[in-house]
Amino acid sequence: MGALKGIRVLDLSRVLAGPWCGQILADLGAEVIKIERPQVGDDTRMWGPPWMKSNDGDLTRESGYFQCANRNKLSVAVDITTAEGQQLIREIAQDSDVIIENFKAGSLKKYGLDYESLSALNPSLVYCSITGFGQTGPRAAEPGYDFIIQGMSGLMSITGEPENEGGSSQKVGVAVVDIQTGLYATVAIQAALLARQHTGRGQYIDMSLLDVQVATLANQGMNYLTSGKAPQRMGNKHPNIVPYQTFKAKDKEFILACGNDKQFKDLCHAIGLTEIAADERYSRNQDRVRNRETLIQLLDGWFRTDTAETWVNAIHAVKVPVGIINSIEDALNEPQVLHRNMVANVPHVLNDEFTVIGSPIKLSDTPVEYKNAPPQLGEHTQQIVARYRNEQEVQHLYDQGVIERLAQNAEV
Repeated sequence: MGALKGIRVLDLSRVLAGPWCGQILADLGAEVIKIERPQVGDDTRMWGPPWMKSNDGDLTRESGYFQCANRNKLSVAVDITTAEGQQLIREIAQDSDVIIENFKAGSLKKYGLDYESLSALNPSLVYCSITGFGQTGPRAAEPGYDFIIQGMSGLMSITGEPENEGGSSQKVGVAVVDIQTGLYATVAIQAALLARQHTGRGQYIDMSLLDVQVATLANQGMNYLTSGKAPQRMGNKHPNIVPYQTFKAKDKEFILACGNDKQFKDLCHAIGLTEIAADERYSRNQDRVRNRETLIQLLDGWFRTDTAETWVNAIHAVKVPVGIINSIEDALNEPQVLHRNMVANVPHVLNDEFTVIGSPIKLSDTPVEYKNAPPQLGEHTQQIVARYRNEQEVQHLYDQGVIERLAQNAEV
């Protein structure tokens, strides 16, 4: 009994932002029908290597990228450029509560699959469009990509080492704008579903990658609006808190996140620098920010005299936030991560030992369930289309290339 059991989602999206949203809804119990292009499918199906291995150890056509955002969904291969394909989508939409799509602004109108057309058939429909720049404005017609938005939004201007230290602007190591947009879209969809309980009507949701990343500039955006000065790249340093950064020990780096004045005093005593705890230049956070360079120079030299493990153990003992920098391999084998079921086994038809990154949502009464591994292209075409067409009509659609069965050759 998932929290969203009984909700049907028609997912016309591909790549990451829309599919990420759809996966969250599916994890929460919604039936998510993913519409894909025959023969090709979601773009990310071919974004490999790496490819999943089969039970026999052979490489399949299932990419790790696709599998990160499509579990618990039903894959239906339909050619929406055909009249019969469009009609089939309209009929599914009439039975659906939610539509997610990330086509360029206005491009679904020519197929009769836009909000105006589908809401006329199903007034209770919640229709979520995800684009790079939104449905209005001077750039609305342009395609949007996470990397471009990271640059345009100002995010890359504050990511990377300072220019005076030889650094340059850097993107975040995952497509964070897409993921954040998927999260905001999920919130918006659930809000619209809740509103529908009161109004009886669905509504249109206009999600923009650029809007989302500007919103999630958070304190850095407000720092600019407050001061009139654009924040600069600071590497792993924090603009408002000191010391809050990485330090290099004798052997490797570690992270120190000293969030208040008491923690700073405890830190100084833990590492044997009691004299600076009473130094007026460093007693308050605002003083430490003002005198950042001298304090960091002092701490940096001190930390280089011993190993990261030594410092982390000493600082951890006084409950000041501190930690080692893990590789992804280390992180996914971290005991806390494993205890929280953040790596889950979801048997795939081609690989019984298939694992996924788990959901962080922990609900006490309606927990997330991993019912289905990410689907193969067209895996559920027959199952879903049979709800709307009889056996002869289904065969006709196959013969005309409007829909496609599961591909038989699963190897690369």
